[in-house]
Amino acid sequence: MMKKISALLLLLFASTLLKAQEHESYVKPADTLVQKKLRQWQDLKFGLFMHWGPYSEWGVVESWSLCPEDEGWTQRKGPYGADYYTYKKAYENLLTTFNPTNFNPEKWVKAAKSAGMKYVIFTTKHHDGFSMFDTKQTDYKITSPRDPFSSNPRSNVTKEIFNAFSKENFMIGAYFSKPDWHSEYYWWPYFPPTNRNVNYDPAKYPDRWQKFKDFTYNQIGELMTGYGKVDILWLDGGWVRPKSSMDSKSAEYKKAYDQNIDMPKIAAMAREKQPGLIVVDRTVSGEYENYTTPEQQVPNEPLDHPWESCITMGNSWSYVPGDHYKSTNQIVSLLVKIVSRGGNLLMNIGPGPDGDWDPVAYNRLSQIGDWMKINGEGIYESTAVAPYSEGNIFYTKNKKSNTLYAFSLSDNDKVKLPGTITLHLKGINKVKKVSLLGVDRKIKFSTNAGALTITIPADLQQNNKLTQTATFKIQY
Repeated sequence: MMKKISALLLLLFASTLLKAQEHESYVKPADTLVQKKLRQWQDLKFGLFMHWGPYSEWGVVESWSLCPEDEGWTQRKGPYGADYYTYKKAYENLLTTFNPTNFNPEKWVKAAKSAGMKYVIFTTKHHDGFSMFDTKQTDYKITSPRDPFSSNPRSNVTKEIFNAFSKENFMIGAYFSKPDWHSEYYWWPYFPPTNRNVNYDPAKYPDRWQKFKDFTYNQIGELMTGYGKVDILWLDGGWVRPKSSMDSKSAEYKKAYDQNIDMPKIAAMAREKQPGLIVVDRTVSGEYENYTTPEQQVPNEPLDHPWESCITMGNSWSYVPGDHYKSTNQIVSLLVKIVSRGGNLLMNIGPGPDGDWDPVAYNRLSQIGDWMKINGEGIYESTAVAPYSEGNIFYTKNKKSNTLYAFSLSDNDKVKLPGTITLHLKGINKVKKVSLLGVDRKIKFSTNAGALTITIPADLQQNNKLTQTATFKIQY
């Protein structure tokens, strides 16, 4: 799915906000149970994403080094990199040494819950086709007898993760790749793969394509049946789609195959087993993209439909030794900006080959949790409110009360405040009380010509003991 962040994207990250791609054809789900679950999901605001598989042994980008496209994120390195087929054989042989004996999902749950995360999306299968669950459709899986971890009582890691997070009332999401570069029904060995797409024409070989459709349907059916309550089916690989859903004027349309895997049938089956299931057929506009997923982006303004930004805590989606992790200040700023636009933040942490996270990730989550304990009331169950932001101040509104929150972002962990702060909000003359979260002091304010001016006591300007943000609660 997701590529390593390029140097350009890293530079964009440092800027204030990114503009998400316009999404002009959102279709509201007709199912009232799905509508209800979407509303519940929108209130959660902060989720955990995990990309994990045998590729973590090499510390390389997930799946993409198998793709025969000449891109920055598809490069093959190391002792097998000189020859594609040698590399692919060695990559797929990683299952024989993948043995994450430190796997302990309860440890992840504790850290994620402490940080204020409320839902989890786990990669049950990425594009390489390796199943992190006990599928019956292929032996390329973590429970294969060829995998040393298969003898571990917790070898069905997807089930273990879902069970552990469900016990703490997390909403559960299954990431699943529609393309499968290991399946003979997607990359037929008769032809060499030339890009990320199916390597034969499904219209010319309909029986083979039907077998791939059945394979996909059956695997998703397994995830919807034997893994407890599943709330979100997060489908990746948007190039696997009906050709009719593509822009007929695009260059891609002219050379694309029709890769229709019958989403109506898949969604109907999945929702029969998991009523109210949110389906995210990402980048494929229509009734099966129940929310959109700007990748490594923060929209400049609210979108007119449910959405989440999926963003890495480090520089990579999958585990890389010595990865550079974002600071707590950067992560909190991302969360505030995203929530001020009405979205959710899905933050990715890639477990290592031993089955655990980098200690830095735990440290970040602990510090985020400290911030959430003070400021979380302005995050959860909130909506966007105009003007959304001004300067380094970002606004949210509580859904159930006449309460606004103004998050003044700090450039550093330690918050320093000016003597006065002026805010411009509609209905500002009706303000009844202003307080500063985490500070038990009376805060003076005045209103004039549609502006709210907050006066900060001198001793609070430098020594307020706040971190990351000063959050003003405005009741009216």
